[in-house]
Amino acid sequence: MIRRPPPPPNAPRRKPKTPGVRPFPTKDEILAFIAASKGKVGKREIARHFVLNPANKMLLKKVLKELEIEGTVDRKRGGLHHAGQLPSVIVADVIAKTRDGDLLAVPAEWDIERGNPPQILLSAPRRGRDAGPVPGLNDRVLVRIEPFDEDDVEDGPDAPSYTGKVIKVLSHQAKRAVGVFRADKGGGGRLIPIDKKAKGQEILIPAGVAAGDAEDGDLIAVEIGRDSRLGLKSGRVRERLGSTKSERAISLIAIHTHEIPNVFPDAALREADMAAEATLAGREDWRAIPLITIDPADARDHDDAVHAERDPPCRDRGCRGLRAARFRARQ
Repeated sequence: MIRRPPPPPNAPRRKPKTPGVRPFPTKDEILAFIAASKGKVGKREIARHFVLNPANKMLLKKVLKELEIEGTVDRKRGGLHHAGQLPSVIVADVIAKTRDGDLLAVPAEWDIERGNPPQILLSAPRRGRDAGPVPGLNDRVLVRIEPFDEDDVEDGPDAPSYTGKVIKVLSHQAKRAVGVFRADKGGGGRLIPIDKKAKGQEILIPAGVAAGDAEDGDLIAVEIGRDSRLGLKSGRVRERLGSTKSERAISLIAIHTHEIPNVFPDAALREADMAAEATLAGREDWRAIPLITIDPADARDHDDAVHAERDPPCRDRGCRGLRAARFRARQ
């Protein structure tokens, strides 16, 4: 065994290595770190980044509480985020398609008092073996997002603020079809699609609960389920729409044919319920004028109206004036 020689009697002693102690970060430095972080950020991650000792960790807890009270930091799902910014991974609802065919989504949880929710432009999934999940309209998805670069941000209040990549489709919006119900003698029946593109693609409506109270010849809306053993898709009647010649049915046929979303998420319905009724401020009150529509009884809308009244005295006795007016719908 080799022994080291003892140090000289006058040699200076080595100091034990101690981790470097950094000064406590300012609020601006903490906010900058939170904003730049892409993953989950909490007290532990901040303390590790700034190399804080146990005493400073207690001070950090106090500072973070002050930032929350000031409104500069939000705490969501156990993580801290710069106020006004969304976390890097969120649950979102697909709400629309752009003219280019890209999907737009908004956060599933959003405080309406903060204004309109920011829109997220979902990137198209890859093709081939590495293809990611493909969402559709009204689907709920788990998405990883990043803010748009300042140079790429489009102008306008409704322009997307984030880009997103779908991690997982959490729930699919049940697909619906509209068509004419043809009853079978043994119960149940089939839906004959009104869409010419789906000609020949009938949907089986099993007897019992699935068929509901639909009668032969009714226009119905069906929620499509799984394929049956016969090779036909099966469905459940969700709504009887009445006669195919009714105004409501004609509108729903047009909506379905052009794939216009007409099933709104709960957040949109809550926002609509909170909308205040319009007042007469800044408008003329025409409710006392006896307007008479000149539209036929079967018109889609009754928006052409006239009002006749006696003119002031004139040379020709009994002269009349006809005033044409466009009916102003009460907003």
